[in-house]
Order: sequence, then structure tokens, then C-alpha cells
Amino acid sequence: MTAILAAAGLASTATLSYAQNGEKLAQQLCASCHGPGGHSESPMFPRLAGQTQEYIENQLHSFHNHARGETDARSYMWAMASQLDDATIKSLAEYYSRQTPTPGTPGGDPALIAKGKDIFQRGVPSTGVPACASCHGAEAQGMGQFPRLAGQHEGYLLRQLGVFKNGTRANAPMMTAVAHALNGEEAQAVAAYLQSK
Repeated sequence: MTAILAAAGLASTATLSYAQNGEKLAQQLCASCHGPGGHSESPMFPRLAGQTQEYIENQLHSFHNHARGETDARSYMWAMASQLDDATIKSLAEYYSRQTPTPGTPGGDPALIAKGKDIFQRGVPSTGVPACASCHGAEAQGMGQFPRLAGQHEGYLLRQLGVFKNGTRANAPMMTAVAHALNGEEAQAVAAYLQSK
């Protein structure tokens, strides 16, 4: 099919079902960064297990079309996604959305986590930051185009807030505004809360 699918042993996709394409690609290629079943161990790479299908599809299309321009996107995902057709993107997204989400990491500073929970649930009215839960769900489980954040790496979340803020990830205008309105301590608190969830 394409160079990247060939490298993953999927060059002859005619014998694979639609669902098998995504599963095999995830296991043979994506797992090297995102972990088996999407359970990434490294905060460099997001956890994809249990992520919403619509969000994954949107992001893969954004990588494919170079709409996500942050350094990590260019370094890791532009070349990968450029080789994916629409059917493979959909199959990958379905596969990851069906996986059991990675549980939150216990521990951390209880006061910081409590502050993050408050911001997640109520926002920061004084600076116009809306409640994160209004888009990402009461349990941070994600809803449609809005990603699951529960159990995500704290470091990854902070890095994404940073690229929203500096404008290199410009495919979500709402998050650009939120990232600008959150101060450093508030961003750290929300990220700590979400990793623990």
C-alpha cells in the first residue's frame, strides 16, 4: 500500500479486514512510541487507549495536512500520517477508542491536585477560563472531538498547553485562548489532577 504500511508488514492489505488494518498497524508501528494498546509509558507520547475516535481521526488528519505545526508533530507524526489513507486513519481511531484507558497515576501533591480538580470542574471565572469539564466531560473521559484527558501524562499535558500558548499548535482555537488565560501554577495543577484521575 504505502511505504509506512509496508514497513509495518501491511503492504498487502487485501487479505486484512478493515478493522485488522488499524489493529495491526497500531501493534507493529504505533506501539513503539504510544505503547502496546496505546498505553504509553513515556510522557513524550500521549496515551491513546480509550481516546475518543473522533479526536484521533481529527488529529491524524491534522498531522497529515500539517495543520499541527509544533515540533513534536513535525518530528514524529508528519511523516507517519502522510502515509495514511482515510480508511486506515478511521481504523486506527476505532482500534484505540476500543482499548481500556490507562488508569490515573496515584500520588502527587494533594493540594495541587485539589486545585486542579477545582479548575477542571469550575474553571477560573476571574480570568475567563471555562470549566474544562464542559468540553472534556465530567470525568475527563472526552466527548467526540474533545479528547479524553483522564490518566494522561502530566508532562505531555503541560507541553500541549505550551504549544497552544505559543501558537505552534493552532488547530484548536478554544485551547489557544484557554492556554493564554491559565498561569503556570494553574496549568500545573490541572495537569497533575488529570494524570491522577
